[in-house]
Amino acid sequence: MRGFFWLCAAVPVLFLVNAFYNVHLHPLRHVPGPFWAKASGIPSWYYTVTGKRHIWLWQLFQIYGKRIRVAPNLVLFCDPEAHADIYGMKSNVRRSPFYVALTKDIREQTTLTTIDPTEHAKRRKMLNTAFTDISVHTAAAFMSQHIDRWHQIMLDEHDNTTEWSASMDLSKNIDHLVFDIMGDLSFGRSFNTKELGDNPLKEVPYNTINYLKFFYPNERRQDMFYFLCQARGSSEGHAAYTEDELRAEALLLIIAGSDTTTASLASIFWYLVRAPRSYQKLVNELQRTFRTAEDATYGPKLTFCTYLRACIDEGMRLVPPGPCEPPREILAGGLKIMNNHYPKGTIVGTAPWCDSRNEEVYGDPGIFRPERWIVDEAAGVTKEMVADIRTNFHPFLTGPGSCAGKNIAMAEIMLVVAKTLLIFDIRKAPGSTLGEGSPELGWGERDKKQFQVVDAYVSVKQGPEVQYRKRASPKAESG
Repeated sequence: MRGFFWLCAAVPVLFLVNAFYNVHLHPLRHVPGPFWAKASGIPSWYYTVTGKRHIWLWQLFQIYGKRIRVAPNLVLFCDPEAHADIYGMKSNVRRSPFYVALTKDIREQTTLTTIDPTEHAKRRKMLNTAFTDISVHTAAAFMSQHIDRWHQIMLDEHDNTTEWSASMDLSKNIDHLVFDIMGDLSFGRSFNTKELGDNPLKEVPYNTINYLKFFYPNERRQDMFYFLCQARGSSEGHAAYTEDELRAEALLLIIAGSDTTTASLASIFWYLVRAPRSYQKLVNELQRTFRTAEDATYGPKLTFCTYLRACIDEGMRLVPPGPCEPPREILAGGLKIMNNHYPKGTIVGTAPWCDSRNEEVYGDPGIFRPERWIVDEAAGVTKEMVADIRTNFHPFLTGPGSCAGKNIAMAEIMLVVAKTLLIFDIRKAPGSTLGEGSPELGWGERDKKQFQVVDAYVSVKQGPEVQYRKRASPKAESG
């Protein structure tokens, strides 16, 4: 009993001693940041639990400047130069131990959870075999089929050219569409969550671990799972993945390809239905380029839709797929970031949510303005200006940890936006405030014109709440 008493008494003393060291003696003691965040990781943990860590980080950058210490051994930056220093191909870093915590089973190592640089490079090389130019074009055909079916379901519910449909949370419909697409691309079989009727997967498109089953379809297509199965080790030509690793890697593809893409699509539509000029400008471009929604296939005509790409980039800027930092651990020898040296073991990173609101880079970061991405000398947008903002724009990350499936994700986003706006007219549901900021939410969340998300490693969202109706007669022109 006496030993327990002394143990209880020792814990707060040890905490205070450790906090004193972290604040006054730690090698990072000169990096600015709030006192309690320097003292312990509790504040960062608290804001992570509340889902508002991205807002907290944004607040700290407004107070302390371009670099902040948000935990005893964690320094974050808000500057394009810092991003290049940390995430460059030759940066002296590796993924932090944070990624190991994402491992469900020690037997199921994935590209995401591997932190050793050499092993990660090997796994990434194998994963890249699933994302060649051929696979992107093949995947685009599968995706178009799902998008067309999604639209048909919407038409079955409301096939009217004059009356608006009932209000709906478009993000939920997008969740089901993208979830089905990723199931089809990863396993050659859709989860059918977008279909009408009961389906236990409908309610949990993110929790696929509870429902995912390992199987080989009778007729194997050249989908992503096919390429993973075909991958061979470098030494003796044996299969590169064990069955457990295949399951884990495929699950990674499902989750990474679903949650991130749905966040981007929800953001794009959320802002478009609140920006009538941009909305109509995009519709006009699409109708000049394609006669019908069926004509909008993946290829040069789609990828050359300049304003479409600008709207997509602007939506992804305002709501990054992951709002907070991908953490990197500095290796032996240290790392120089923005002319300051940081020792081995320091965890560093940049937070996309904060980067996207950097006033020095964007000028008016809170405004949805797709024109900022298009060179137009007459409008005052120079090639140099566009190049500058692109140095700060990394929706798929950069360097060794960049998204392997970024080309497929971009094809999917372009197809969904283009086909949807060609077949439907969409508007914000009258009176809807879903996803908007409000004064009572506090600093960083007050702007009703800013799409609010919850930080759960990926951006969790609600909205936009919209109504739709079938387009009567598109002004078709060959393009």
